[in-house]
Amino acid sequence: MNHFRKLQNEELNRISTEEFKQAPKIPVVILLDNVRSQNNVGSVFRTSDAFRVEKIYLCGITSTPENREVHKTALGAEDAVDWEYVQDTLDVVQRLRNEGYRIYSIEQAENTTSLENFHINPEQKYALIFGNEVKGVQQEVIDASDHCIEIPQFGTKHSFNISVTAGIVLWQIVRPLLDNYR
Repeated sequence: MNHFRKLQNEELNRISTEEFKQAPKIPVVILLDNVRSQNNVGSVFRTSDAFRVEKIYLCGITSTPENREVHKTALGAEDAVDWEYVQDTLDVVQRLRNEGYRIYSIEQAENTTSLENFHINPEQKYALIFGNEVKGVQQEVIDASDHCIEIPQFGTKHSFNISVTAGIVLWQIVRPLLDNYR
């Protein structure tokens, strides 16, 4: 029988917030396009911290970390991960495109790339857009994207929770880069 002792927090060798700010980041920013659940926003902050995402843009009705529920779910990750509030998602899409980012909406749409077929180029910067829990990414934002990525699904439901989606997509993107960030 295998014996696995659960590690204590102090044994996990996590970096401090200050070290996080200085550490190399994966070449990815996240845009949350009108995400209504503060718990989802906080969860995306924690996932972004775990995978060293460059920055999160909170757009439209998306709550910011000053919100108690966001803070409660983020568990302090909002202090490590850079973030910015921008009212109009299209404004930040254009700004990021001008800065050399490739823009990908995470959405079920025609002619998408299935996530397992998406391969990150570590020399390229990426902006990943996650949408509203009911309506998804706005069509005008999809139209402004370079491409869409879709997660294959095999059950009866047509979507994942946005925080789960962010975790799945970021893991798939980070996995080939792990040696760069350990």
